[in-house]
Amino acid sequence: MLQSVLVERFQLRYHRETREGPVYLLVKGNKALKLVDSKDKNAYPWAGGIRGGMIVGDGLAGINESMEDLAKRLSRYLGGPVLDRTGLSGSFDFRSEYSSDDELPDVITMILASVRDIGLKLEASKGPVDGIVIEHAEKPSAN
Repeated sequence: MLQSVLVERFQLRYHRETREGPVYLLVKGNKALKLVDSKDKNAYPWAGGIRGGMIVGDGLAGINESMEDLAKRLSRYLGGPVLDRTGLSGSFDFRSEYSSDDELPDVITMILASVRDIGLKLEASKGPVDGIVIEHAEKPSAN
């Protein structure tokens, strides 16, 4: 609905485009994997903070989570696309607690440490990044 309002009000023309850009690759690390096959394959797939909800700096947990979904969820926190390159199929349960002396721990540092703790790794790389290219827009007329 918002798209149609923008198109009508601003005479907006755009297209979607995929370009090469900065991404993170979620890969297997050097440590043993601390991923266990999901106990309940019917459970709603979830990944977030240890206490439930958003990732806030206390660690990382997941229930019935695929690596592809985990990569998408981590994208929100890392400010760019995370692509699953683990080669792991299926869904997993995992838990990695994180503690820091800081009252407000850095979430990105915690994510990197927790991902390493469960036997995975995030590597900076280049890859496909989806974007929107604005072809034309006009100043809207007065109401």
